[in-house]
Amino acid sequence: MALKPAVWQGIALGLAVINLVAAGFAAGEPRHLATHIVLGAGFGGWAWWLRGRTPASGQQPGLDALQAEVSSLRRELTETQERLDFTERMLAQRPQQRQVGPER
Repeated sequence: MALKPAVWQGIALGLAVINLVAAGFAAGEPRHLATHIVLGAGFGGWAWWLRGRTPASGQQPGLDALQAEVSSLRRELTETQERLDFTERMLAQRPQQRQVGPER
């Protein structure tokens, strides 16, 4: 199951904060400190990148276009149903004529 970008953004942000806090505890060891700073910056950059990919309105990028298309199809279907109803009424009003073939 794939996670949404918003979930990954939260995970990346959490890992960035954890690594930057851990950098404070690793202040006595330069390599350990550098590792936590690099990891914190990397996860922070990843969270920032994911924020740019996450739609602000909470909708999917193509959802507005899809909703417009569905609305257009609904209008066309309604028009088609009205035409069918009209045709059925016209056929019901027409007197039925029996068609008799030639007698033999």
